[in-house]
Amino acid sequence: MFAVRMASVREWAVISWRPCGKYDQVMPLTVEDVDRFELSRRRLEAIAYRLLGSADEAEDIVQETFLRWQAADVDRVEVPEAWLTKVLTNLCLNQLTSARARRETYVGRWLPEPLLAGDPMLGPADTAEQRESVSYAVLTLMERLSPNERAVYVLREAFDYPHREIAEILDITEAASQQIFHRAKKHVAYGKARTEIDQAAARRIVEEFLAAATSGQTDELVRLLTKDAIAIGDGGGKVPARTKAFEGAVAVAKFVWGLLKPAEAKRSIVGGSPAIYAWVANGEPAVVAVVEGRVVAIMCLEVTAEGITACRTQANPDKLERATEQWAAGHRGEPLLTM
Repeated sequence: MFAVRMASVREWAVISWRPCGKYDQVMPLTVEDVDRFELSRRRLEAIAYRLLGSADEAEDIVQETFLRWQAADVDRVEVPEAWLTKVLTNLCLNQLTSARARRETYVGRWLPEPLLAGDPMLGPADTAEQRESVSYAVLTLMERLSPNERAVYVLREAFDYPHREIAEILDITEAASQQIFHRAKKHVAYGKARTEIDQAAARRIVEEFLAAATSGQTDELVRLLTKDAIAIGDGGGKVPARTKAFEGAVAVAKFVWGLLKPAEAKRSIVGGSPAIYAWVANGEPAVVAVVEGRVVAIMCLEVTAEGITACRTQANPDKLERATEQWAAGHRGEPLLTM
């Protein structure tokens, strides 16, 4: 985490701040300069989250972009949106390169940080492409992409940047941008059309999923899953999670049945009896486990026309802090069950 956080962005326009190191020549910005940056903040956060799969890292990168903005001769920047996007994207590319090295030592499977419905960092959701690009399934699949492929895919698919502008941002040719985009799309597509889910449909799916998983009859759950369904989880070495994915409907059904079976050992791990809710995370139906207001796990269900094809569970507490903040901000109704 960066040591400096903006409690109020307008403070930067009226105080002189001189950090040590590479920004020791930074001058305070005017209110108008800060406002120009703030007009792009939400979009920058949404781009960074899609690129990095982490809300915490996205916030840090946006803060670093602001410091670059403060250090620049902003009066000479003709199009602030383009300048800020280029700076942010290249900071993200550097972060992705180092992240690949860090994930080699990550304990267990690495999954993105899920965001609950309504989180502004999810960004634009006006088109099917925009909603698809931030789905938990696609964020996970984007781990297959190189940093450049990921950047081109996000800028084009989610934010509709023309290839000419993407080429300028990444310092590549327009033809190269087009080729990279088509290659990236192939990597994140695997033949199953995902189903778009609204809040009401998500709740029905989760209710049916939980009813089958707690019925004591795994056949009921197998019926909801595709034959090649998988289940994977990310505990980050802080919560027990199997490194290898469960594969096949029967194996996944048995795993989920055991996961939702009440046990004192599980309560001791999460610090109490989890209340289980139906919600939406990254556009997918989600099983949300909450202990005394703290989100302890989010299981995202990838739904296709054939059934539920993947259950991806984020249980690493470091990746659930923002979800906990978002959860506390609204009334979520009564839980479907308590373990």
